[in-house]
Amino acid sequence: MENKPTTTTVKEFSGLRAALWPIHGYEMKKFLPMGLIMFFILFVYTILRDTKDTLIVTAAGGGAEVIPFLKAYVTLPAAILFVLLYSKLANIMDREKLFYLIVGSFVAFFGTFAFIMYPAKELIHPTTETISALQEAMPNLKFLFPVWGMWTYSAFYVLSELWGSVMISLLFWQFANEITRTKEAKRFYAMFGLLANISLICSGFTIRYFSDIRAGLAEGVDPWGVSLNYMMSAVVLSGLAIMVIYRWMNTNVLTDPVYYDAAEAANKPKKEKVKLSIMDSFKYLAQSKYLRNIAILVIGYGFAINLVEIIWKNQLKLAYPNSNDYSTFMGTFSAVTGIVTMTLIMLFKGIVGKFGWLRGALITPVMVLVTAALFFGFILFSEELNPIVSMFGVTTIMMAVMVGAAQNILSKGTKYSLFDPTKEMAYIPLDDELKVKGKAAVDVIGGRLGKASGGYVISGLLIMTAGTISTITGFLAVVVLGIVIAWIISVRKLSKMYNALTGEQEREAIAKSGAATKPIRKTA
Repeated sequence: MENKPTTTTVKEFSGLRAALWPIHGYEMKKFLPMGLIMFFILFVYTILRDTKDTLIVTAAGGGAEVIPFLKAYVTLPAAILFVLLYSKLANIMDREKLFYLIVGSFVAFFGTFAFIMYPAKELIHPTTETISALQEAMPNLKFLFPVWGMWTYSAFYVLSELWGSVMISLLFWQFANEITRTKEAKRFYAMFGLLANISLICSGFTIRYFSDIRAGLAEGVDPWGVSLNYMMSAVVLSGLAIMVIYRWMNTNVLTDPVYYDAAEAANKPKKEKVKLSIMDSFKYLAQSKYLRNIAILVIGYGFAINLVEIIWKNQLKLAYPNSNDYSTFMGTFSAVTGIVTMTLIMLFKGIVGKFGWLRGALITPVMVLVTAALFFGFILFSEELNPIVSMFGVTTIMMAVMVGAAQNILSKGTKYSLFDPTKEMAYIPLDDELKVKGKAAVDVIGGRLGKASGGYVISGLLIMTAGTISTITGFLAVVVLGIVIAWIISVRKLSKMYNALTGEQEREAIAKSGAATKPIRKTA
């Protein structure tokens, strides 16, 4: 059995082992359950992401134009309310109970939606005639009325969006940053992304399988309703697995000082926890240039990706108007995203360690900029490209879907392989107050603000012009360019501050330790 060092001084890996699996044998007890938690969180996230889009885009009276109204006027306020509630609950509940409360609430809703709300949609939704009459009376607001007209779908969309921000950005990474040592993070975080993206492949094939089960169904049975029941069952079971694994870690890993530094001080008097009011917390964050730059990164990604995705989903509906067909395509898309992301993780592994945080953090915005330019170029000059497209025997709509899919896959691949790890590394040098409440404000509000800002831009243009997404694509291309440039500038500023903080902490650690000491080992 491998010896367990009682200090954080461990031998570094080299060669092929460092590239493929830089995890010590004794660390598997800590690393594996954390990887499984991320696996199930992303498994659920992918199913919810694809399902929420299918519900809104293919619904009668819906469409891709409804999404920016949801993001701008419903999802952002919901995210702000969640942060206020979370900050309050974090002061009165311990971390573990709060985790179960949040996960349990999500799971309960998604199960209820599939088995109760969706079957009763004709009873609890306004009639399509009512919505159509309102749209005809006020054409400039025609894409706002479906938000209310299919309110259970809207609620599903909002909570699905919050799952991504709350479970991935807030709960998981906050937990990981708290229990993971800096030296472990350099090896663990990239591997989390590699293992977690296996879930994208699994969830993609799960979505595809459950969406393509129409054959053999009795006449009159809603095939999309059946698919929805299967997929939400998978969501509920995954949520329960997340809570079980989290409980196991709290009882078997975080009580061992080999894996968790705070366990060494479990019997020592605890310092009184610093508690700030909600307003004081936000004022505290407003004074931090460091957090503001992280926020610009998060907002920039959400803003740029949101604008491009809305246009792509509009093309996708034209190609696949049926809910099951749309969902089947999205399942394939998610599986391919997982495969490409895993490939990029392997290709980009070690970039931060070899070339520095700055170069690692710059790859994502550069990738978004290049791929978005290709996508917009194809959309804006589709007529000129018609002769070339016809040579491949496809329509311009299908080609737009394929180019947009490639843009989304590559952008998401660099996000999971580099953007998320470098962003989370930036939180590590901060004090506990900024890590907890600062991260909540930046990730939840910042992430939603990025997407909501895109929603405000698109919805504002749709209201003013009473047009469609196709008529405003050129302006959106210019907006994306400006956003990504601001994102790149903030990455460069944050790099200087990050290097200064980590350098200062390393000097303090050396000063305290005096001289390097050999690690004391004990037999497991």
